[in-house]
Amino acid sequence: MDGEDGAMALTQMLAATLAMTASASEIPTPQEVEQQAEAPEVSENVSDIVEGERDAYKRMTVPVTIGGHGPFDFMIDTGAQTTVITEGLREKLGLELVGTATLVGIASKVPVELVEVDGLEFASRTFNNLEAPILKAHNIGADGILGLDSLQDLRVMIDFRTDTIAVDDAKALGGNRGYEIIVRAARRKGRLIITQAKIDGVSTSVIVDTGAQNSIGNLALRRKMRARNQNDFVTTDVNGIDLVGNLAVAKKLDIQGMALENLSIAFADAPAFEALGLDKRPALILGMRDLRLFDRIAIDFESRRILFDVPSGTDFQRLYNRKFFPSRINDN
Repeated sequence: MDGEDGAMALTQMLAATLAMTASASEIPTPQEVEQQAEAPEVSENVSDIVEGERDAYKRMTVPVTIGGHGPFDFMIDTGAQTTVITEGLREKLGLELVGTATLVGIASKVPVELVEVDGLEFASRTFNNLEAPILKAHNIGADGILGLDSLQDLRVMIDFRTDTIAVDDAKALGGNRGYEIIVRAARRKGRLIITQAKIDGVSTSVIVDTGAQNSIGNLALRRKMRARNQNDFVTTDVNGIDLVGNLAVAKKLDIQGMALENLSIAFADAPAFEALGLDKRPALILGMRDLRLFDRIAIDFESRRILFDVPSGTDFQRLYNRKFFPSRINDN
């Protein structure tokens, strides 16, 4: 790192959709699904399972220690290029600055300072020599973000029935057992992108983003869909910058035989799409609110596969045929 502004461009796809509001409505919460049987057993000797907690924006945080200090609450974000820490955590740990970079959020590109992080531990793994941007805590909603630099060659499994996150290799996490939908993804700048998806018949690149509260589409997707606007929305990115756009409803998202109906999408001209080279063709960030329709999801960076566990004993179409309600919904 040479210390010059813009020496590297770091893309945090959403990494904190802190306050998504609409003029007359809010993106609806997925309907509740029945509690299922206990998750398949995973031996704690081969795979640490860390308890996730549901914060105000329906994202997961996990306990992390740095240099033996902590634990601190970090969010796992499969859409973030790098691990991030807050200003307060940097001061507490006395981390020295090592340079600057440009951080691309969902709404903005801003210069940020970098620190070197050694001895970052979570789920029985230790990471050193991580160059982490520094952001304000109120823009993140946690003490930091675990990005792709600490997740490569691993599988991230989120069990929404128990609100737990497991990070290990695929074999240690039970392989592919119990997943009805397994999708091979393309890799772009470290992220896994589903290229076989269609939204209302439009071929669309889909990014599964555990750091995004809601699903966001680019303008190319809106044009192809000829989507009719429902309401305006405003969302704040990790840099504290607002993004303004429009809400619309897609009739159906198809991914290899899996169909999610009446999917609410927030459309906006987001710099993050351009940073990934996805601004010219239809693309969607699939956020946690919609991912919670499943019992489990797994993002396997080593095999480049994304796996979906559909709730058992539930009619497939009935589960995903969500209705759009025009009134505000309180998630608390």
